[in-house]
Amino acid sequence: MGKHRNPAYTEEFRKEAVRLSELPDRTAASVAKELGVSAQQIANWKRQFNRLSDKQFNTLEGVDYSKKESEELRAIKRENKRLKEEMAFLKKVSAYFAKQQ
Repeated sequence: MGKHRNPAYTEEFRKEAVRLSELPDRTAASVAKELGVSAQQIANWKRQFNRLSDKQFNTLEGVDYSKKESEELRAIKRENKRLKEEMAFLKKVSAYFAKQQ
């Protein structure tokens, strides 16, 4: 018997479910029942939204947290680390040659 796969919900649907569950007169359970999902699923989406997971939510207040942006940020961080290591090496080399003179 194969595994039952949950349907994929759009990002807008998930955001709206989280927003509705945060209203003062609503609970996650009532919103879940209304939308036909589990309350735990809404709690998961809320947690994912708060962490801005690349796989679930891409933007918040106009800031793009998509995979493309994350990959670019990781590449910049790698390059920054490499450049810092090169600088540290050059400082050691220059100190060595300064002693030789």
